[in-house]
Amino acid sequence: METTVSADSAQAFTLAGGRLAALSWGSPSAPTWLALHGWLDNAASFSRLAPRLASTLGVRIVALDFRGHGHSASLAPSESQDIALWDYCHDVLDAMQALELEQVSLLAHSMGAAVSCLLASALPERVDQLMLLDGLGALSTPPEETPDQLRKGLLAHRRPASKPPRYSGLESAVAARVAGGVTPIDADTARPLMARNSYTGNDGGCYLRTDRRLMKPSLVRFTPDQVLALLTAIRCPVLLIEGDKGILGNRPWAERCRRAVADLSRHVLVGGHHLHLEKHTVNQVADVIVQHQNLRKEAMNHAIS
Repeated sequence: METTVSADSAQAFTLAGGRLAALSWGSPSAPTWLALHGWLDNAASFSRLAPRLASTLGVRIVALDFRGHGHSASLAPSESQDIALWDYCHDVLDAMQALELEQVSLLAHSMGAAVSCLLASALPERVDQLMLLDGLGALSTPPEETPDQLRKGLLAHRRPASKPPRYSGLESAVAARVAGGVTPIDADTARPLMARNSYTGNDGGCYLRTDRRLMKPSLVRFTPDQVLALLTAIRCPVLLIEGDKGILGNRPWAERCRRAVADLSRHVLVGGHHLHLEKHTVNQVADVIVQHQNLRKEAMNHAIS
């Protein structure tokens, strides 16, 4: 496990033989939580929340870069052309093995929340608790749309790879993320993500580290009934923190997903999809998590006594 210390006081290191990159906050001897970011993001997604939680709760938070994101390795050209949601479960399990974690608490945003739900349902003995940030369950495709989804995926993956975009500098890349993001994000929130996800090329231009295959549609997805079955199988406590301008809200599908989870505590804060990285919201997110952990500790102590 090769380690260095980055300028923002987080410890940067690699796992799984250098395949996975990570950032950590807190003492290596403290109880370890794994933090899982969203699609096209990276470990810097937790750069404002993790230090607050580490110092207040006395935990160590290890934030991964999923494969193809941030500083983690991409798939080789000869490997599978599709990166499926469940593939990221192996990234988490590989990290747990490297960190010698038999069971883990997962702090996860968006796509990372979906991955967390898959793990907690399939391997409940490995997950102690879920703390989900504006994400629950997985994207789904109705059974009757499966042929069309497969068609879109096959055709997209057969097309020649496009030339990666070149930006004049970091701020230009940040502006592109703000203008073209799937969910609204401001420049201040996007900057830590883009700083970790970019590098300067030999020509002096700014380029993104993202594996371009992440932009292509999945070949297959779970059906809505499968997603609900997975959520129903979760047995650990789930803390769900949503932004009032996030992706869940009171949409019928989100309500069905929340009802499927047996032990779920929901909090809605003023904020967007990246509320844990927004400067005006991150303290509130931290407060909710700290309060939840204190209540959980009290309940456990009461049960023991």
